[in-house]
Amino acid sequence: QVHLVESGGGSVQPGGSLRLSCTVTSHAVGNLAMGWFRQGGKEREGVAVIDQDGTTDYATFARGRFTISKDAANNTLNLEMPNLKPDDTATYYCGAEVLRLGIGRLVSTYYRNWGQGTQVTVST
Repeated sequence: QVHLVESGGGSVQPGGSLRLSCTVTSHAVGNLAMGWFRQGGKEREGVAVIDQDGTTDYATFARGRFTISKDAANNTLNLEMPNLKPDDTATYYCGAEVLRLGIGRLVSTYYRNWGQGTQVTVST
């Protein structure tokens, strides 16, 4: 069981920025495949993922705009989200998996461990 706690959500205006963090207390982040997923009333969709080797992958809407990273010193997973849009409004979840994942890392069903979620609201 991987224990995850998200933080950093909030309400911002369009064009604003947020930084999400996911603190891991049970495993070293370097040993985990991890990702950020979001759910805005539909099924949970992948935003960005990073595997044990540091390889990243992004959803089309996130590529070039969001940045995922691991902070080994603080044992956290982070997501930098500049230039937010109203369509980014959703509950954001941190997912983790101890197994190595290949193709399909952006698919939520591959991850067995989840945080409680943090709300991101983008509106005027």
